[in-house]
Amino acid sequence: MVEILGKYVTEINDILWTYILIAMLICVGVYFTFRSKFVQFRSLGEMFRLLGEGTSRSKGISSFQAFCISTAARVGTGNITGVAIAIALGGPGAVFWMWLIALIGSASAFVEATLAQIYKIKDGSTFRGGPAYYMEKALGQRWMGVLFAILITLCFGLVFNSVQANTITVAFKSTYGLDRMTLGVILTVALGMVIFGGVKRVAKVTEIIVPIMATAYILLAFYVLVTNIPALPTLIKNIFSGAFGLQQVVGGGIGAAMMQGIKRGLFSNEAGMGSAPNASATASVSHPVKQGLIQSLGVFVDTLIICSSTAFIVLISGAYSVEGLEGIEIAQQALNMEVGVWAEHFLTIAILLFAFTSLVGNYYYGETNIEFIKTSKAWLFIYRIAVLAMVIWGSVTQVQMVWNMADLFMGLMAIINLIAIALLGKIAFAALKDYNHQRSEGKDPVFYANSIPGLKNIECWDEQKETEVKAG
Repeated sequence: MVEILGKYVTEINDILWTYILIAMLICVGVYFTFRSKFVQFRSLGEMFRLLGEGTSRSKGISSFQAFCISTAARVGTGNITGVAIAIALGGPGAVFWMWLIALIGSASAFVEATLAQIYKIKDGSTFRGGPAYYMEKALGQRWMGVLFAILITLCFGLVFNSVQANTITVAFKSTYGLDRMTLGVILTVALGMVIFGGVKRVAKVTEIIVPIMATAYILLAFYVLVTNIPALPTLIKNIFSGAFGLQQVVGGGIGAAMMQGIKRGLFSNEAGMGSAPNASATASVSHPVKQGLIQSLGVFVDTLIICSSTAFIVLISGAYSVEGLEGIEIAQQALNMEVGVWAEHFLTIAILLFAFTSLVGNYYYGETNIEFIKTSKAWLFIYRIAVLAMVIWGSVTQVQMVWNMADLFMGLMAIINLIAIALLGKIAFAALKDYNHQRSEGKDPVFYANSIPGLKNIECWDEQKETEVKAG
């Protein structure tokens, strides 16, 4: 029965990801890029300025903390294992298509994060929101929001967390011979201490771990690049020739490179998927566009910097062409070849940090969507226990079927969100116009419910008026 179900899920995923979802993500991303007048490129300097500004806020969840929560969920083992697999299956050219989808998708990330900010609601001393909220408030379709909330909770909160736990325990078993169940229990206790502390504790943990984790990994990649400078021209040439070369076109390799690069880029940065907006909504900012720009930057950080770090290490070493290696083994072999045997230990620790922060970020996405369906301490408690149970289960099991189910839930979730943001994109563009107008006048932009004519069901931006003016 399980085998039959797995076969059907695989077939559905092939159709969903090969034809429907990738086409939707590219079309919507290109449309948003042109409609926003290339906001992801024009506003790059502003993004970095806002990220620095976001670290100084003391009340609620800062924009930097929200950035870290979403980055925690984005930056998982896919940035190491996934990129290695993409290169192994699609060749060096997959890296180019991974870059391209990030450049396009960052416009979608801007739109969904801005919408999440506009339609966020109060949650005690903080805020919450996301696609489910703007589907109900802006489109008037609560059923659509409930369906999305169920899918993202199952996908991120439960299924993806079991996969992350599995990756951690397999890595430590391989490197140190540690018992997977014992490590799973330790992991579950550590995660429980974080998630039962609430969203502020989630924010604090990710704010500390994410920058350290990402910086250490990037520095290692930079070291590999510096020690292999003569190989860089060939590396860049191989990436572009693999993406466009005549040999690849004739042999059909360009199709493999394109599909692997696009799929891995989408899985990694999640632009348009509807996950990161849940974190974006928690930020306390004076204008929704501020968080939209910061989350757009998050796509660049994830794909153009962290994924590229893995890609360069794997390509320079040539480990992707070694027969018999799969997934994380490719990355481990690449580091061993370029840095030394100690790199295996570094990578194991890096996987722990990458995957643990993903556990935290994924958990939060489920929490905020459960609260959308029904505000209930009992349901939230049950969800937390379910998350911890899935971590234990994922720590000791084989999860290929779980990965396939996660692909299915994530694909369906993304389709629903893409339809919603395509219909609501004009609101984000109006907010961007208001933001740019205020900036041109030398102001620190402040947003009110009446800043965009015709907006309805806005809960926060009138209540925040006095607070946000002072914050600005």
